Amino acid sequence: MKQTDAAPTVAAIRKAATRISGQVMRTGCELSETLSDITGATIYLKFENHQFTAAFKERGALNRLLLLDEAQRNAGVIAMSAGNHAQAVAYHAERLGISATIVMPRHTPTVKVQNTRRHGAAVVLEGETVAEAGDIAQKLAGERGLTFVHPYDDPAVIAGQGTIGLEFLEDVPALDTLVVPIGGGGLIAGIATAARAVKPDIDIVGVQSERFPAVHQALAGEPIHCGRATIADGIAVKRPGLLTLPIIRRLVDEVLLVSEHSLEQAILYLLEIEKTVVEGAGAAGLAAVLLHPQRFRGRRVGLILCGGNIDLLPLSSVIQRGLIRTSRISRIRVGIPDVPGALAHLTTLLARLNANVIQIAHQRAFTDLSLRAAEVEVTIETLGVEHKRDVLTALEAEGYDTVTADAEPHPEERYPPGA
Repeated sequence: MKQTDAAPTVAAIRKAATRISGQVMRTGCELSETLSDITGATIYLKFENHQFTAAFKERGALNRLLLLDEAQRNAGVIAMSAGNHAQAVAYHAERLGISATIVMPRHTPTVKVQNTRRHGAAVVLEGETVAEAGDIAQKLAGERGLTFVHPYDDPAVIAGQGTIGLEFLEDVPALDTLVVPIGGGGLIAGIATAARAVKPDIDIVGVQSERFPAVHQALAGEPIHCGRATIADGIAVKRPGLLTLPIIRRLVDEVLLVSEHSLEQAILYLLEIEKTVVEGAGAAGLAAVLLHPQRFRGRRVGLILCGGNIDLLPLSSVIQRGLIRTSRISRIRVGIPDVPGALAHLTTLLARLNANVIQIAHQRAFTDLSLRAAEVEVTIETLGVEHKRDVLTALEAEGYDTVTADAEPHPEERYPPGA
């Protein structure tokens, strides 16, 4: 197929759905009663993180590969990606017997690099951003006669991603709102094209990290300024698509920005409540609903969990920070008499209060307490905000000196969820 700059139609998306059927998963669409209770909206989740490569990108990549002619297949393909598109192209190219080269930014998460290589692709780590990697990939494509498979600015790729919109509305026709993450715009361009054709009055909302608001800024006619690190690396795109931006401008109602804090909270909620692992980009839709509750309250909202490829270290950090923010792990400092048995008395009291001690340290030098006192810092596990307050109240009632603790959690971070 010769690539054109024409925006895909719903007919092209329906053909893509037929073409890729049986080669990618038709992912589930499930009602989340707990998230609905927390947000005040009726929340449906589409689990694209359950695809074989753990992201929606398989749909567009496969559709593009299936449209290659014989000469293009024999020559091979090249792509640039921060990870999910890379894995999708690598996996399906290997299945179809097509050689693939992937250019990835130098700081791409390790799990995405390893998975791409495992699927048989040659990986080139060059460039600081996806845009720089794309320039390198285009150059190599020309030098080696390879077909460039763009992650979002390709009508066949957009059509493949649009199959998500068809499936979601087939499975949950009552949806009145779709909330879709935006990086370069391929996902929302495809979904919006499909959804508007099926249900013209549906509300379509895009979501970007406030640290990479390229499409949001472009729609507002502002200069594009991006670049700070974000946990939503899958949508950390500095250059909106030339093909996707006009589609977004025409079909999308609004683009919201979300904070790092809300992205972390959404990752933790999905892990704890839905028992599903998502990356930062995959949590962006829920983050938007949590951060802008009035915008969605009372509506039937579809969220696309677009990817689940997150390294274990950042996932571990999200979990730890989330436990701290919801006061399930707290650090308190108290002054105790500098006499034998005082530390044992403190830990006995904490045990009686059902506060589990995780870590404890005490010192005498770096404090303003009396010379006859020591400062003890205790990290404890509690059941949440109320339990933590009970512990502090009991310590003060026992006469402990200079009781201090971590700050209270943000009011929106409730534990148990929905409390």
